Amino acid sequence: MNLPDNLPEPTPAAAEQLTTSEAAENPPNAAMQDYYDLQNQLLLVTLAMTAFIFMSTWWGYSLSTALNYLIGAIAGVVYLRMLARDVGKINGSAPPLISGRLGLFVGLMILATQLNQLQIIPIFLGFLTYKAAIVVYVLRTTLLPESK
Repeated sequence: MNLPDNLPEPTPAAAEQLTTSEAAENPPNAAMQDYYDLQNQLLLVTLAMTAFIFMSTWWGYSLSTALNYLIGAIAGVVYLRMLARDVGKINGSAPPLISGRLGLFVGLMILATQLNQLQIIPIFLGFLTYKAAIVVYVLRTTLLPESK
């Protein structure tokens, strides 16, 4: 399809205005709103669990172990946000071949093994906190469906 040559080039401001006006005309449907709600709930549960486990680890073990856990938990939250962003972009096209999420985890584990001040187990368990939050969410919605 050939376009006429006399059409003006769109400016970035015009493209942004078009995107904004399209978003105003087409609000996210109910399924996407449910997805955003799920995203926020998982993030809040993950952060709450992180705070509780951090304080418990500090009280039960040491500040050093608790900080190692916190490093892993922060990386887990970043991983969860990256995962949510990638899932939000799914539109039926092929997924990217290389994922930065895997690089985040591998880099964290390499860093933990190379620095003597870091402990691998607390960092790894901290990273897995987001998975525990998913399990808590699933159990809560399964056992108490009306509280969704």
